[in-house]
Amino acid sequence: MESPADVKELIPEFFYFPEFLQNINGFDLGSLQMTHNDVTDVLLPQWALSREDFIRKHRKALECEHVSSHLHEWIDLIFGCKQRGEEAVEALNVFYYCTYEGAVDLDAIANETERKALEGIISNFGQTPCQLLKEPHPPRMSSENASRRQARMDTLPPNLFEQLDKLRPFKEVVYDGRPLVQAVVPRNQNRSFIIQGSDVLVTVSSNGLIGTHSWLPYDKNIANYFTFTKDPTVANPKTQRFLSGLFAPGVDLSTQVLVVSNDGRLLFSGGHWDCSLRVTQLGKGKLVGRICRHIDVVTCLALDLCGIYLISGSRDTSCIVWQVLQQGEFSSGLSPRPVQVLCGHDQEVTCVAISTELDMAVSGSKDGTLIIHSVRRGQFLRTLRPPGESCLPTRVTELQVGMEGHIVAQTALEGRTAGKEKYSLHVYSVNGCLLSSVSLEEQVTALYLVPEYIILGTQQGNLHIRHLHSLALAVSPLPLKVAVRSVSVTRESSHILVGLQDGKLIVVGAGKPEEVRSGQFSRRLWGSTRRISQVSSGETEYNPTETSGK
Repeated sequence: MESPADVKELIPEFFYFPEFLQNINGFDLGSLQMTHNDVTDVLLPQWALSREDFIRKHRKALECEHVSSHLHEWIDLIFGCKQRGEEAVEALNVFYYCTYEGAVDLDAIANETERKALEGIISNFGQTPCQLLKEPHPPRMSSENASRRQARMDTLPPNLFEQLDKLRPFKEVVYDGRPLVQAVVPRNQNRSFIIQGSDVLVTVSSNGLIGTHSWLPYDKNIANYFTFTKDPTVANPKTQRFLSGLFAPGVDLSTQVLVVSNDGRLLFSGGHWDCSLRVTQLGKGKLVGRICRHIDVVTCLALDLCGIYLISGSRDTSCIVWQVLQQGEFSSGLSPRPVQVLCGHDQEVTCVAISTELDMAVSGSKDGTLIIHSVRRGQFLRTLRPPGESCLPTRVTELQVGMEGHIVAQTALEGRTAGKEKYSLHVYSVNGCLLSSVSLEEQVTALYLVPEYIILGTQQGNLHIRHLHSLALAVSPLPLKVAVRSVSVTRESSHILVGLQDGKLIVVGAGKPEEVRSGQFSRRLWGSTRRISQVSSGETEYNPTETSGK
């Protein structure tokens, strides 16, 4: 490893594929000469807890600040000014002459034996890439300098997950006394139809009342970097918008059966008495689509990250993948023809998740299993059964898939006595390897994934943030004292939006921005400065002690 003549390169598998370190197929790889022990799995260094931990730390090292600060030096050696000439000699970056581009013209060699010999040498030593740069490549800006520059530009809110020790909850009363079961800021909005330059924050209450509020995540003069303007139609009985149709007995309106399109224009809903999947236009609250393909009630829905495919699960034990139709740049409905119909469960499907990028659709069921299918072909990939006491029935109650394919699921184990259920949280790799499991003292009622963390809301009124890979707590639970019904994260990762049983929206931010005492502030809209009233600027900090005492 220390010899300058021994050039080693790490293949891409070292940074994403832990299974290549394991002899899964049990091939006979021979034995060691000294000890005569069989050669099987790759032995890991002491600093790696597992194969997955080894790969994760490799990738983290590749993406660390040290590598970034020296990246230009590698470019100079491989593609730049130190590839050839005197600078290459000084950098000990000289290889056999046949490996360089243009060093040998094989077509000009008449002697076939000599030509084959040179071809063998080139094949053995490899080929040096084309030289692209003659001047030294500039160094990459450090993360510290980039942060300072971004702060000076003052355009983006701070990332909440970089300041977990500074969490601050603020409250907004959206539905007074009526549970807030959905609160989300859609990812790919073109523009707000409420306030130009702001986004739409969609809320749904337990009785189907829809709200499309104005949300602005950043303003340096506003406390906690957000502005919330409540939708006036929510409080006016004449303009209120509701989900149409009755819901089936035993179905609670929740995030499991409600999904908002990525552009914030459509609301997909399940749980209806007629086993339908419905599409509602959020702007007018108008029903624009109704599809009946399941033969029993739709129990769960999920949308992929790109907003292209929607997956539905049902009491009929099947799942269906649907394509979201686009008209221009906007979502217009669902294609009536299913993309895939997925089967395999023995009991009701309780939760689903989908990742088009990774070509995987995951479903959880009351039968205690997780089943993974491919999206494009509908092919069965594998069944996962989370660990638990085999003598007692277990069901999967919550499910999410991360950007790198991590599968996070909550299971509920029926107790030996009524009302004594035991809850556990499990995380699997993209290839179905169990990475970690932990028993929970609280029931998770809302689950959300970001690249490195899991956000959990519980029935007991706490907000947990755990590390994705180890499931260890990243910070002490945030007590909200009221049962959590929904959890989501804004697209800038600047805030966590939490819907509570009492109808309040809790906005969790981080940092110490400038405080604004007044409930009114000046803001530039449509090219002119105007005064806005009845707009929350985040100055009402949430005090759960006062709430619980009322």
